Amino acid sequence: MTLFGAMNIAGSGLVLQRKWLDAVSDNIANINTVRSTSGNAFQARYVVAQANDYGNAAGVQVGGIEYGDATGRVVYQPDHPLADADGNVRLPDIDLSDQMTQLIMAQRGYQANLAVVERAQAAYQQAIGLGR
Repeated sequence: MTLFGAMNIAGSGLVLQRKWLDAVSDNIANINTVRSTSGNAFQARYVVAQANDYGNAAGVQVGGIEYGDATGRVVYQPDHPLADADGNVRLPDIDLSDQMTQLIMAQRGYQANLAVVERAQAAYQQAIGLGR
């Protein structure tokens, strides 16, 4: 594998991890989004990773986005403006502890891929310095 190959693979990992971080942060930001019971709850987004050219060390890509359950959970909040006649509203079915775990995993993956890019860049700069 060449230095550019390592940088390309790590770069694809950075893109994937960034999209994962975006999805998790959006889920956390909307964890308390209230909707009326007649509508759908906010649907959490989950990034699906897929290998590029599996077996040839070509990196990763976003294979798709999966969405959480639109039914969410019904909560009794009679004082909320969107409450129905029974005093219920619909909230997303998002677990904060699960999202925080996802956030930490995505952050660590991003940091690891960034470290690979930085090390490959340093090695490439040293190789250029040898040629002088």
